[in-house]
Amino acid sequence: MTTYTIGVDYGTDSVRALVVDTQTGQEMGTHIFHYPRWREGKYCDPARNQFRQHPADYLEGLEVSIREALRQAPPGVAEKVVGISVDTTGSTPVAVNREGIPLALTPGFEDNPNAMFILWKDHTAVREADEINELAKSWGGEDYTRFEGGVYSSEWFWAKILHVLRTDEMVREAAWSWVEHCDWIPAILAGNTDPLELRRSRCAAGHKAMWHESFEGLPGEDFLVKLDPLLGGLKKRLFTETHTCDVKVGTLDEEWAGKLGLKSSVAVGAGAFDAHVGALGAEIMPYYLSKVMGTSTCDMLITPMEEFGEKLVGGICGQVDGSIVPGMIGLEAGQSAFGDIYAWFSNVLMWPLEHVVSNLDGLDAATKKYILEQAAQQMIGALSQAAASVDPSESAIIALDWMNGRRTPDANQNLKGAIMGLTLGTDAPGIFRALVESTAFGSKMIVERFVDEGVRIDGVIALGGVAKKSPLVMQIVADVLNKPIKVARSDQAVALGAAMAASVVAGVHPSIPRAQEAMGGGFEKEYHPDPRMALEYSRLYERYKRFGSFVEEESGS
Repeated sequence: MTTYTIGVDYGTDSVRALVVDTQTGQEMGTHIFHYPRWREGKYCDPARNQFRQHPADYLEGLEVSIREALRQAPPGVAEKVVGISVDTTGSTPVAVNREGIPLALTPGFEDNPNAMFILWKDHTAVREADEINELAKSWGGEDYTRFEGGVYSSEWFWAKILHVLRTDEMVREAAWSWVEHCDWIPAILAGNTDPLELRRSRCAAGHKAMWHESFEGLPGEDFLVKLDPLLGGLKKRLFTETHTCDVKVGTLDEEWAGKLGLKSSVAVGAGAFDAHVGALGAEIMPYYLSKVMGTSTCDMLITPMEEFGEKLVGGICGQVDGSIVPGMIGLEAGQSAFGDIYAWFSNVLMWPLEHVVSNLDGLDAATKKYILEQAAQQMIGALSQAAASVDPSESAIIALDWMNGRRTPDANQNLKGAIMGLTLGTDAPGIFRALVESTAFGSKMIVERFVDEGVRIDGVIALGGVAKKSPLVMQIVADVLNKPIKVARSDQAVALGAAMAASVVAGVHPSIPRAQEAMGGGFEKEYHPDPRMALEYSRLYERYKRFGSFVEEESGS
């Protein structure tokens, strides 16, 4: 009998639901729900690097996206849905009460950003991350960061929790436990949000919360209390066991089955992070770097456990057994800003239009609005077209892709971006190309770190918005890496990966690789490096590294 699964993909700006045929991978229906509160800019303060999301956005999006995706599907599909799996951004934790309800959904906390989900890109906890790194190396006990690449980030679980506990007494007193977004949504669907009973993601715990089997779970109480007494007793209200994405956490709660128009027998899978699940949808294989290329990047790699041995790869975002494909070591790296850098430059160029054109006399309101909307829509496309003719061998511009700090290698969110080599002849396309090249050089730093640490890379697979929409960026990345890059065919590779995981959870396929084989969409394009450009970029890459070393030293980081 033909069966279907649903992949639910929570991104930074929206949530997408995808209904998929488990035998062919055919996409039967999809819907994107944009978070309304997030779109209004609520609860965020970019100047302070504060980015929070209200749980109500997530709940509304869950219901609407699934119902609308099913509405698009042919009649009878809903009755044959057998599984749902969820991926989210991360680390995106939230303070919850004893029942596992996020504090923002309880009286008195409705508009308190500290009671909401702390989005992955929130960097308010830089100080706390620095303290974790210093203590881990100096306290004389276990270095709990050693499976996290040896460097803990302000984007991750413990740093964010400690920051909120220190800065908000009301939340500190009311928070019984803390839950990752990717764990909370499956718990909601399965009808049990008890913090001590809900299933915790191996992916989230291993890469962001310093969980490891050799530690018998999370960092020891003695370490946590030495870090800050405010963490005392929290560990026992968290978790010890973790679960890979092929594990069933329960079946669909009766209430949610009714809301979604599905059977209560539908299996619900353990959650995971979007990049890890996206690697599944893009048909990751051992030693192929899977690059999720969007506002930021996440670079995923899997290796057989017996071949990986006892290696410790320094400066990455963790190495975890089963975090991507169960039975293999999953390694994560990435860049804190990628497409966000292009969007930043576009916004800079839009400033004169927004503040000058909008105040010009002689233009009616409708015309002004049209000019602004069209300029915003066409800006990056026009820049890309013009930048394609810029010869990097004749340009003196070098940029650093640290506008949102550096994630990998060697996380440091204190760092800032920089541009050098500007002249009176420099124009916007030249700067834009240098910014694109900087993101490609940042990608090469990651590849170089893996190779230097003894992990080979046989190929590159790309997915995400930038991979699908920007030939200029993709060709430059291929030239800089000097490697071919395959682009996943599916526009929704992350949601597809979640649907693949759901098919294993529901017992349709026996393993993730078998699900990939049956449901994968293959590749739509392959970018090949230009030997001449690859040689030129090898020279510019050395300048990029020297510039980065100078800026890092001068910044005191």
